[in-house]
Amino acid sequence: MMSGPESVDFHFDVMCPYAYQTSRWIREVRDLTGLTVNWRFFSLEEINRRAGKKHPWEREWSYGWSMMRVGALLRRGRMADVDAWYERAGRALHVEGHKPHDKAVARHLLEELGFDPGLVDQAIADPTTSDEVLSDHQRVVAASGYGVPTLFFPDGQCLFGPVLVDPPTGQAAVRLWDAVVSWTEFPHLYELQRPKTPADEQHIAETFRPYLEARDWVSINRGEVVTFTAHEAEG
Repeated sequence: MMSGPESVDFHFDVMCPYAYQTSRWIREVRDLTGLTVNWRFFSLEEINRRAGKKHPWEREWSYGWSMMRVGALLRRGRMADVDAWYERAGRALHVEGHKPHDKAVARHLLEELGFDPGLVDQAIADPTTSDEVLSDHQRVVAASGYGVPTLFFPDGQCLFGPVLVDPPTGQAAVRLWDAVVSWTEFPHLYELQRPKTPADEQHIAETFRPYLEARDWVSINRGEVVTFTAHEAEG
């Protein structure tokens, strides 16, 4: 049974492991309630960009940004197409430990889904795909948002989260959706947070291990290898 709004806009960056976990939950909610999920973009590369460094759209190929340009091209056809693509690319990175941000892997995943692998090059050759990603990104920034997952509701309200691992399924997933929707009844309720214990941090690091091992931890501008700890993986 549908509870609350009939649709929600879900902003994501393919490279974000938390957004991927939450996307698994929102798909479960959709399948159980009939909720319409509209997939939108947000760039962690851009929001975390240091002053003086290139914007992601200024690079020939820019990991999450370029991948989302492929998603934007697919979205022009059907929302179901970008949905299928995000599910497969996210699973490839965050579960299987592959590199969908590599052009060759991106082409392979499209072909696996029955799409033309040439869509990768087509999306990068079309500057308007970058415009679409930027428009989605700026929508979150204009709402004072800063990360993903970010949800927009039909009444214009915006919430960051829920941030979770091991997303609930079945009626537990629906109960969480009801709790999230209930949050919108209180426009001045800004934050409710569970502190992370060392055991929590270890669990998060283990859950995100495929992503941590598949991501290219190299600075794009300087070519420096980036090291990380389990705690840093949370960011």
